[in-house]
Amino acid sequence: MISNIEKEIVSLLKSSDKRAISLLYENYADALYGVIQKVITDEETAQDVLQETFVKIWRYAKKYDSSKAKLFTWLYRIAYNTAIDKTRSLKNKTEKEVQIDTSSVYKITTNSLNQDVLDIKKHLSSLDEKYQIVINALFFEGMTQQEASDELDIPLGTIKSRLKIGLRELKKIYNP
Repeated sequence: MISNIEKEIVSLLKSSDKRAISLLYENYADALYGVIQKVITDEETAQDVLQETFVKIWRYAKKYDSSKAKLFTWLYRIAYNTAIDKTRSLKNKTEKEVQIDTSSVYKITTNSLNQDVLDIKKHLSSLDEKYQIVINALFFEGMTQQEASDELDIPLGTIKSRLKIGLRELKKIYNP
């Protein structure tokens, strides 16, 4: 049986009424925080994930289908998946951190740098803006393709296509 508050929240979510968020927070924040804490033990990170969860709930509100899942089940999945994603993201970040004592970055001489590609930002501006945005996100802001997709609100397949095309266009500049 669906409660009246749940019906009200679903109705507000479907109509993009911001009151839904405060009702969701009042009724579900503690439970969702508990779900997140089962995956993430660091309190500060768990609070960040809770906030990300509510942002995702708001963003995907119109996709909620009460015939497929109860509201709490849908909220639970979003919170749990967001926590898992954050855990993976943090794990990848720590694995990718540069170890300064074993890095050869500081041993490169200017003779071994390809002087032709040092002006890549200048050449990047000659590309269509849609390719510039993707290449900037991936190469200069250090995002993964999935992070760029989420941040730029562009489907992952489109990110991959624009990267491929953008790099092909840059290649034409460097290897005419």
